[in-house]
Amino acid sequence: MQGGTSSQPYAALEGRRIKALSEENAAALLAGRGMGFGLAAELNGYPGPMHVLEHADALRLTPEQRRTAEALRDRMAGEARTLGTRIVALEGELDRLFASGAAETGSLAALTASIGALNGRLREVHLVTHIAVRDTLQPEQRAAYARLRGYSGER
Repeated sequence: MQGGTSSQPYAALEGRRIKALSEENAAALLAGRGMGFGLAAELNGYPGPMHVLEHADALRLTPEQRRTAEALRDRMAGEARTLGTRIVALEGELDRLFASGAAETGSLAALTASIGALNGRLREVHLVTHIAVRDTLQPEQRAAYARLRGYSGER
């Protein structure tokens, strides 16, 4: 060991079902959870539907705003679950490709491109939803949301 780091940092990961995904990340993808995909929006004044609904009373959401946030949350979660399921399946395929000893650059390029495209689409689903949620809130509600979440800036 040098400088407090191990020369075998991945040894404990050999037992993973899909080597490149922790069980927690795989479960989050399958469940359609955020996993930080919306942070660029969230931390720049574009709230997500889950947190807006958590603070619905404090934000004084109208019934229409609440219904809209619920619909956006449900649509985002459904799309995220579908995409997450496909990502986990392709990550499993990638893992099996290497485990079988059959990995080669041609098949690898297509597979990783597909995984990358799905990850990009998943992030887009989250970010687009944040934009839609922000559009449903009044400026004073956005400012209140920022305060409730402990953010310093108001946008």
